[in-house]
Amino acid sequence: MSYSYLFKYIIIGDTGVGKSCLLLQFTDKRFQPVHDLTIGVEFGARLIGIDNNPIKLQIWDTAGQESFRSITRSYYRGAAGALLVYDITRRETFNHLTSWLEDARQHANANMTVMLIGNKCDLAHRRAVSTEEGEQFAKEHGLVFMEASAKTAQNVEEAFISTAAKIYKKIQDGVIDISNESYGIKLGHQTGAGLSGGRDGSASQAGSCCG
Repeated sequence: MSYSYLFKYIIIGDTGVGKSCLLLQFTDKRFQPVHDLTIGVEFGARLIGIDNNPIKLQIWDTAGQESFRSITRSYYRGAAGALLVYDITRRETFNHLTSWLEDARQHANANMTVMLIGNKCDLAHRRAVSTEEGEQFAKEHGLVFMEASAKTAQNVEEAFISTAAKIYKKIQDGVIDISNESYGIKLGHQTGAGLSGGRDGSASQAGSCCG
């Protein structure tokens, strides 16, 4: 299989917001209700199409715990896109977004596309953060916003693909220099494995849900 471009993504946010679950739903089309705690980073990949161009998304799922923040920071470098995730049922995960965003802006390239995701919208009856608050935060910080559910798959596909579409448009508009690898984009080449999605290189530890 071949692809035109490879985009590197990073998924960030507090522990337990469902980062690993979002990745698994996107790459494997399944939901795992009890998920091992992510230690360091895990990895997933999938091939998508934009404007009839096959694009490989290489997605790094990071640990949310404070003790892993230094490891997470090293993955901002060379990321074309970031999915910043909070849990709509846990107000503190929304309150911490500013800190995550500061990290991203400090360690990533200025043209990184950031998608804000309010996860677990299937739990609307337990909502602690309104959709309007999410929209307002995104507007203030120049982010794309979407509420999603890793459990029901609502908007999961759309979140990953619309982020890729934004990155693709930046390439077309000449905003991103694809010869500079710090932008997290590589020109495609022939390859025979790893495009159907899946996770490898993971290290995990039991004991948490949707780390």
